[in-house]
Amino acid sequence: MEQRHLGSTGLRVSRIGLGTLTWGRDTDEHDAADMLKVFWEAGGTLVDTADVYGDGESEYLLGQLMEGLVPRRDLVISTKAGSVPDPDRRFDGSRGHLLAALDASLARLGTDYVDLWHVHAYDTGTPLEETLHALDLAVSSGRARYAGVSNFCGWQLAKAATWQLAAPGIRTRLASTQMEYSLLQRGVEREVLPAALDLGVGLLPSSPLGRGVLTGKYRHSTPADSRGASEHLAPFVAPYLDETASSIVDAVQTAADGLAATPLQVALAWVRDRPGVGAPIVGARNAQQLTAALSVETLTLPDEICRALDDVSAPLHRYPDHDWSTL
Repeated sequence: MEQRHLGSTGLRVSRIGLGTLTWGRDTDEHDAADMLKVFWEAGGTLVDTADVYGDGESEYLLGQLMEGLVPRRDLVISTKAGSVPDPDRRFDGSRGHLLAALDASLARLGTDYVDLWHVHAYDTGTPLEETLHALDLAVSSGRARYAGVSNFCGWQLAKAATWQLAAPGIRTRLASTQMEYSLLQRGVEREVLPAALDLGVGLLPSSPLGRGVLTGKYRHSTPADSRGASEHLAPFVAPYLDETASSIVDAVQTAADGLAATPLQVALAWVRDRPGVGAPIVGARNAQQLTAALSVETLTLPDEICRALDDVSAPLHRYPDHDWSTL
């Protein structure tokens, strides 16, 4: 698999990442082991998790698999901290919480360091410089090699990345931002992606297949074994089962038919090769699904197909977005 530099850093990652959102909850150790082995054998390196995935079970399971299945040195482990199961406070970006959460993640993963550590979301209750100081301490102590953010809107990302760049050698520059991005969700193109491109921050798209909808599996019904039928994930899939999404899925199917490819390959290739993208994070249910996603490595979409998909899925930009001069 092709490797890419993440943002304006020396960190190289496989251009498809493996997501572990369901590991330890809906995905058992046998399916997880099969997927990790398939991913590694295909040349994949970036494995993404978080301290809240499966209430920590995702990190623990990944750590167990690294002990005997895949060498730690062959993987780029990315995890996150900051989301908390507190009804009164969804996010905690305080320095104390973040550093304690990182230590707990390292213990579950069974490793001395993570390659990439993200603040999971912006915390309005904590000064941003305090949150970012936690990243500096994590990197300077060697517990994290690189740092990034997740779910920051455009102004939040720009403020954070600029703050870090203001003191080179003292503050660690942001390597990445993880955000949802697909043909069904192009909101990051309004301000997040322009900010990331300008400031040298790599984008790691989550849900690059539109929460599974872009594979076409929901065109006529909801399969019983799909995430759309899952107790935990059905509400996650539901927003993309509307009429607008259906027309985009139909266009992806048409493109796939013309290319003798699958809708999954077309949708994933589109987001993988967008400007500023480092690696889409793919969450598969089993090794068979993951193998199908990894087969996109051989596909590059023709320019005319990209333009057609851009047109059919184009979001409506209104004042005062970054390109409003023609309004």
